[in-house]
Amino acid sequence: MDKSDTPNKEQQLKDQFDNLEKHTQWGIEFVEKYSKFVKERTEIEFSYAKQIRNLSRKYQPKKNSREEEENKYTFCRAFLTTLNELNDYAGQHEVIAENLTSQIICELSRYLQELKSERKSHFHDGRKAQQYIESSWKQLESCKRRFERECKEADRAQQHFEKMDADINVTKADVERARQQAQMKQQMATDSKGDYSSYLQKFNQEQNEHYYTIIPNIFQKLQDMEEKRIERIGVCMKTFADVDRQILPIVGKCLDGMTKAAESIEPKDDSKQVIESYKSGFEPPGDVDFEDYGQAMKRTVSDTSLTNSKEPKEKPVSKTKGKLWPFIKNKNKLMSLLTSPRQPPPAPPASPPPSPSAVPNDPQSPKQPKEPLSHRLNDFMITKPKMHCLRSLRRGLSLKLITLNSHVRNLIEGSGPEDFSHLPPEQRRKKLQGKIDDLNKDIQKEMDQRDALTKMKDVYVKNPQMGDPASVDPRLSEIGHTIEKLQAEVQKFEGWYTEVEERMPSKSDSHRKSGLYEAQNNSAVSSNSCAQDRESPDGSYTEEQNSETQLRAKPNLNPPTSSTPDFDDEFEDEETLPTIGTCKALYPFEGHNEGTISVAEGELLYVIEEDKGDGWTRVRRNEEEEGYVPTSYVDVFLETNAKDS
Repeated sequence: MDKSDTPNKEQQLKDQFDNLEKHTQWGIEFVEKYSKFVKERTEIEFSYAKQIRNLSRKYQPKKNSREEEENKYTFCRAFLTTLNELNDYAGQHEVIAENLTSQIICELSRYLQELKSERKSHFHDGRKAQQYIESSWKQLESCKRRFERECKEADRAQQHFEKMDADINVTKADVERARQQAQMKQQMATDSKGDYSSYLQKFNQEQNEHYYTIIPNIFQKLQDMEEKRIERIGVCMKTFADVDRQILPIVGKCLDGMTKAAESIEPKDDSKQVIESYKSGFEPPGDVDFEDYGQAMKRTVSDTSLTNSKEPKEKPVSKTKGKLWPFIKNKNKLMSLLTSPRQPPPAPPASPPPSPSAVPNDPQSPKQPKEPLSHRLNDFMITKPKMHCLRSLRRGLSLKLITLNSHVRNLIEGSGPEDFSHLPPEQRRKKLQGKIDDLNKDIQKEMDQRDALTKMKDVYVKNPQMGDPASVDPRLSEIGHTIEKLQAEVQKFEGWYTEVEERMPSKSDSHRKSGLYEAQNNSAVSSNSCAQDRESPDGSYTEEQNSETQLRAKPNLNPPTSSTPDFDDEFEDEETLPTIGTCKALYPFEGHNEGTISVAEGELLYVIEEDKGDGWTRVRRNEEEEGYVPTSYVDVFLETNAKDS
């Protein structure tokens, strides 16, 4: 080996170590960067899963009756299934985040510590070997310089001796001393040569070992370390993809569940559910009967539409009660709208019982003598002008709307009566059936508890050490009372259910014929529409036979004497009602229902329509504000001409 090349090689080796150190440090930084990338991906997966879960939870149905009612529709159930599948889908993204954390982030974190430690160890060994060979080279250089110096001194001593020996003027002693000095220097040069030779041989061995064994081993270890690092990065990248691939089957099942839920939607079934939910059970109204008002104004007792005694012999009146609609109470729409209001006015606060005119048919009110319905209708048709007939029609509509709004409010607020009489027949039947089923379940539950306690008591009787049989008796007695109460409730609801079943219309009753002949033959039924259709106190769609409906038709004694004006212009635009008197409010009235007006105590109002026997008086406060108030709440002063009319 050329000794002059050794420093250059050492410098080159040092440069290579520096380059390798930089490269391996960059490799470690790359592992840290990839670990940070996976960590951020994990955070995104956790955040995405959380947002998906929150979205699913946000649109989950609440625990209320409306949401439970909506779940009977297939599209609502499909949406609920989609939300549940979406929640599972979010769970799979949480699995991705957890697997990335455990299989990549944690592993890389541990591997980074090992990699840094291994790299540090390898470069420490390389630096140490490099320092050792550099130290050996310095020692070799020192030996060589000493040998060179000793050789030069030996040459000078030899030349000095030869010079002294050739000079005749020098004494023998000086020559001998020069000779000894030359021999000593020669011996020292010889010794330095030996030391230099032996150390050179040693250095060459160490140098060969350094360059052919130690350094290659260190480089090989660094190469293995680097290859392991690259391999570990590849494994992590493969795991990164496998984590996603592992959840694909479950995600596919979630998506299949969403697809299956969407395919389970049945529009026809949902429309049937709507029909079942809102089916009222009311019988469709029959054909409107012909009303011969021209004949009604010529006579006082009708022989065709009110008290015909001949026609019932040919076609008897049906005894079946007519099923009621919210607006049209009977066959004859016009006559139904002219009846008294369904809802009686409230009694005045802390006052004597209202007058008979205020609240008709009140149990505490005296019975008024009732004239035949035909006379009432005849007088009404003769004395009231056409426009007033329309006002009465509007009056009936307004007061019926008051009652209907009350029913609708009860439906919305869920504050209906216990027997569900505020509901239409079909819905009432379903509610009653559901209530009966719930009560039967409660009874069965109580009976199961009673049977269990009875068995326990038998065990106590047979084995007194297990317990006192008398301790079970209070509980058995309590359960017995509970069962009796529940059975009484069941009987009560079954009675209401039977009542509803009896009133439900049959298909055979839905077909009716129309025409003048049937209108005349069914005059007795038509007259029932003129009588006031009563409503149960709780506002249900029921009716009671008025005493006037019990009238039997009588033969016509007086032929018609006059004709009825044409009704072509009956429903023209209504004009402002004239004032027929004044009134003073005796009590304050809130007027919450539609069609009513609120008044303050002592307030003076104008009367525009007097009480028709239904307990309501129509008043006006100004040109635009008007409505109904209870007759018993006001003191009415009618004008003389209004009373005479």
